[in-house]
Amino acid sequence: MGIFSITADSIIVRPWQESDRPFLRTLFLHSRRVAWPWLKSDEWQLDDFDAATRDEQIWVAIHRGHRVGFASVWTNDNFLHNLFVDPQLLRSGVGSALLTHVQKRLTSTGALKCLVKNARAVTFYQRHGWHIEATGDSPDGEYYLMHYRLP
Repeated sequence: MGIFSITADSIIVRPWQESDRPFLRTLFLHSRRVAWPWLKSDEWQLDDFDAATRDEQIWVAIHRGHRVGFASVWTNDNFLHNLFVDPQLLRSGVGSALLTHVQKRLTSTGALKCLVKNARAVTFYQRHGWHIEATGDSPDGEYYLMHYRLP
């Protein structure tokens, strides 16, 4: 599957199914290691996905029958908690498809936290209309609180 063969209309975003869990666990573990190389990841586990998405609405991006990314949202707070794409498919449109899907389902101002050191992700969210509202500290480092206001 080549990165250049992906188009927005070739990506399907659907609700997650239990059968997605093994793949999404692996994707979550691997994607975090690629996205956050400055963090100590040797204690991260496959089942971190379960804890990180508990009680959240999860959306899965599919391209040509393959799972290529996911997003999870705390719907009561319109809080985008996770958005991860197969690292081999970064900048392919998968993240944009997931984010657009989530944004269309927000019922009020959306929120997310993005680590300051993750400059690529900060730029990605800003390009999609998210604005930095505040900064804070977490065990993983300084983060931006970002908001997306409904059009």
